[in-house]
Amino acid sequence: MTYSVKEIYLTVQGEGAQTGLPAVFLRFSGCNLWSGLEKDRASAVCQFCDTDFVGTNGVGGGKFKTAKELVSAVSEHWPSLGKKEGGQPWVICTGGEPLLQLDVPLIESFHDAGFKVAVETNGTIKAPEGLDWICVSPKANAKLIQTSGHELKLVYPQTENKPEDFTHLAFENFCLQPRDDSYLGTKKASHEKAAFDYCLANPQWRLSVQTHKYLGVP
Repeated sequence: MTYSVKEIYLTVQGEGAQTGLPAVFLRFSGCNLWSGLEKDRASAVCQFCDTDFVGTNGVGGGKFKTAKELVSAVSEHWPSLGKKEGGQPWVICTGGEPLLQLDVPLIESFHDAGFKVAVETNGTIKAPEGLDWICVSPKANAKLIQTSGHELKLVYPQTENKPEDFTHLAFENFCLQPRDDSYLGTKKASHEKAAFDYCLANPQWRLSVQTHKYLGVP
């Protein structure tokens, strides 16, 4: 298949249970809960997305005809791939909704190149076999299909989803992330305090702060 990619870049994971992990971010184009166009936001299933995943015009983005071609492009961003002192290479597949495109051949190709593969998904599509880290972030009233994994990261607050709706599911980590309303031109301090207080009262949850936004990095 041809893979449509918005951008590829090396960074440090800024949120969730793997905060601080150096990784190559592979952002796929497209999503099944929103077109990514502002004119469609009000009618979208997920209305609070803060990410540009439209098109293939980002840094490192483009169309990749084969898994091998895409893995080669991602590998170029890891600083010392194949060197023992370089650390474990990770690729974090995100979007948009990466499971619209991420498939077993691509996962296997990443493994062959020495990468561990993580995915950040809205959970509406069953994850393929072979992933090393599955992070599910439920959105609005979209039906959750992927109900197990390494991390459930809930944007908070959401009208349709409450944290207590998910604590029975088979995840190793439960992370609560303050909703970023900056697209509305409003401050998000109230959401941060609300998420902080919820975690104090419900210690099954850990606070997920988007550190990359505070640092001003991708």
